[in-house]
Amino acid sequence: MPAAGFLFSKKEWLYFTILAALLLVVMPLAVDVFRLNLIGKYLTYAFVAIGLVLLWGGGGILSLGQGIFFGLGGYCMAMFLKLEASTPAATKIQSTPGIPDFMDWNQITALPSWWQPFYSLTFTIVAIILVPSFFAFVIGAAMFKRRVGGVYFAIITQAVAAILTILIIGQQGYTGGVNGITDLRTLHGWDIRTDSAKLILYFVNALLLIGVLLLAQSVRISKFGRLLIAMRDREDRVRFSGYDVANFKIFIFCLAAAISAIGGAMFTLQVGFMSPSFVGIVPSIEMVIFAAVGGRLSLFGAIYGALLVNAAKTTFSESFPELWLFAMGGLFIAVVMAFPFGLAGVVKDHVEPFFAKALARFSKPSPEPQPQAAE
Repeated sequence: MPAAGFLFSKKEWLYFTILAALLLVVMPLAVDVFRLNLIGKYLTYAFVAIGLVLLWGGGGILSLGQGIFFGLGGYCMAMFLKLEASTPAATKIQSTPGIPDFMDWNQITALPSWWQPFYSLTFTIVAIILVPSFFAFVIGAAMFKRRVGGVYFAIITQAVAAILTILIIGQQGYTGGVNGITDLRTLHGWDIRTDSAKLILYFVNALLLIGVLLLAQSVRISKFGRLLIAMRDREDRVRFSGYDVANFKIFIFCLAAAISAIGGAMFTLQVGFMSPSFVGIVPSIEMVIFAAVGGRLSLFGAIYGALLVNAAKTTFSESFPELWLFAMGGLFIAVVMAFPFGLAGVVKDHVEPFFAKALARFSKPSPEPQPQAAE
C-alpha cells in the first residue's frame, strides 16, 4: 500500500514516469504523424481496459459489453461533429439542406428533436459522460439489485451489446445504420483531418489517459477500493458487515462505463467516424482481451496490453485476415491458462526479481582485504 498522501509507491512512480515519457516524448519523436495517429487510436482502447481493471480486476465483475459504452461516447461526439459538417451551405446539393446526409438519403425532412441538443459542444461533453453512465446505471440496477452476477451478468451484457448493435443498424435514418456516422471534418471550425490536428489530438488523448489512470489509482487506494477487493474475494462477508454490495457494484460499473465513453469520444475525434462495428459482441470481447493480456489487476498493464494487442492485430490481420480472430481467441485462452495475471504478472514474478538481484549484485560493496598475520 502506498504511503499516505501518495497515489503510487516508489516503484509504481517509476513505472508511471516511464509510461508518461513513452507516451508524451518517445512516441511523438520516434514515429511519423500517421503512425502516431494509429497509436492514438490504440490508446483510446486503453480507456476501456483501465475501466475493466477497476470493474473486473478490482470488483470481480466481468462485463462482455463494454463496447456499448465505448460506442455511446463515440456516437455522442460523432453527432456533434456531423451536425457541424451538415450546415445548409455544406449540404446544399441535398433535397433537404442542413441535416446529415444519411437522413436525407432516407427521406427524413427535419432534424429529430433528440439530435438538436448536440449542436452544443458543452452539452455533447456532458452527454459523453452522462448518457453511458445512465445506461450503465439502468443495467446495473436491474442486475445487481437482484444479485445477478458472475457468468450470468457477463452473458447479459453481451446480449445487450448485440441488441444495441441491431437497434443502431435498424434505425438507419437516425444513426447512419451499418455505415455509421462518417465524413466528420471540423471541431468548431478546426479541421481535425490535418497533420497538425492529429498531433494535437494525440497529446490530448495521452493526457486524458494519464488523468484517467490517476483517477483510477485514487479509487483503488481509497476505502471504496479496499471494499471492492473485499467484495471480490468475500462478497457475503462484506454484505454481512452492513454494506450495500449492490450499490458498490452499480457505482463501479457506471465509473467504468464513463471511462470507456471518454475513449470512444477520442476515437471518433482521431479516426473521423463511428459505426456499430465498435459496439457489438466481438469488439467487447477484444476489449476484455486487452485487459487480460496486460493484466487485469494492473492499470499500467491494461495500457500496455491495449497497445500490444492492437499493434499485433494491425500487423497480422494484414497478412492473415482470415486467421486473426482465431489467434485472438487462442491468445485469450493461453493468457488465462498460463499467465492469469497477464504481462504485469510476468514482470512482477520474473523481471522485477531479476533486476533486483542484478542491482544487489552490482551495489554490494567489495570485501575489504584482511591484514595478513606477521610471520
